[in-house]
Amino acid sequence: MTDITVRALGEQDWQIYRDVRLAALSDSPDAFAASVAQERQFDDAFWRRRLVRSRRLIAERGDDVVGVVSVGRSPAEDPRSCELFGLWVKPDLRGQGVAWQLVQAGVEQAGTDSFQFVVYWVGTDNGRGVAFASSFGFRPTDARRPMKVTGVPEGTPATQEEPDVPEDEMAMVYSLGEDPGSVPSSVL
Repeated sequence: MTDITVRALGEQDWQIYRDVRLAALSDSPDAFAASVAQERQFDDAFWRRRLVRSRRLIAERGDDVVGVVSVGRSPAEDPRSCELFGLWVKPDLRGQGVAWQLVQAGVEQAGTDSFQFVVYWVGTDNGRGVAFASSFGFRPTDARRPMKVTGVPEGTPATQEEPDVPEDEMAMVYSLGEDPGSVPSSVL
């Protein structure tokens, strides 16, 4: 898609980020740990802080924002790693390379910011997400964590009434170094 551009937002672009984040939460509520109702309540100062805390990259087609991804410091103890998170693309453009461009820009941003590893958490039951990340060059690891799901209290097991509640997500890692197969366990 040559008519798609990806750019990093600055702190002054907080309203653009807010709008695309709320659109993502509205469109794909099950894909995020927050809800649109929760985030609509945040004040302007909160949205400004979000742009300082992590890099926010958007995909645009003309003046229309069509996707978003974030790159931020990993909560892991290893300062060489960051996380790629919050990936979303407008439904009518899915499968057309926009997510690829966003991930590519996120990985490049991580390199520019001197990180050596990019961690991307994917639901273990999300075959499409795992395949996408693998095709990009992310490698699965044995690191797992419980997936946070909006509206489901933490620790609630999947039941017959809620068969779609995912249980775990796994860390997939992209190495920015010379040996893409070499990922130290401290990264996670």
